[in-house]
Amino acid sequence: MKINISISQQTLELLDDNGSPLRRYIVSTAINGAGEEANSHCTPRGKHIIRAKIGAELPVNTVFVRRRPTGEIYSPQLGAEFPCRDWILTRILWLSGCEPGYNRLGSCDTMRRFVYIHGTPDDREMGVPRSHGCVNMRNEDLIELFGLVSSGTIVHISA
Repeated sequence: MKINISISQQTLELLDDNGSPLRRYIVSTAINGAGEEANSHCTPRGKHIIRAKIGAELPVNTVFVRRRPTGEIYSPQLGAEFPCRDWILTRILWLSGCEPGYNRLGSCDTMRRFVYIHGTPDDREMGVPRSHGCVNMRNEDLIELFGLVSSGTIVHISA
C-alpha cells in the first residue's frame, strides 16, 4: 500500500501495491500552503512514512493533545467553549520524512514538526486548505484509512 496526497487537489489516495487506487478521500491541508521549514505551518512535500499509528480502538471524536487522549470527546459545545483550539481528533497517523535536508533532520524535519494525518470536527469544510500544516480528514474516512494502513506505509505529498 501507498498513500498519495495532493495539496493542489486536496485529496488523499490509497493505492495498492500495483499503484491502482483503492480509496480516495477529500482532505484539508495547510492554509499556508506547501513548505518544509519548522514553524511555517505549511504541509511538507516529498516522501514520508507513517512512523506511528495512534488512537486505535478509541471512540470517534476523542481529543488528542501532544498525541495523548485528553479524556474529552469533541462536541459542538466543546468547540464553542474553546474556539481557538487546533482540534486533533479520533486517530493520528504521525508522518516522518524520508529525504534528509528536505523533510528529514534539521529545521525541516516533518516528524519533529509533529505533522500528522488526523481527524477534525465534522462541521469543518474539506477540500479547502485550512489546517496548521497537518492533513485533516473526516473522522469516518480516517477510521477507514487507519484500518487499512500500517506503520511504515509510504506517503507521498505533492504540491
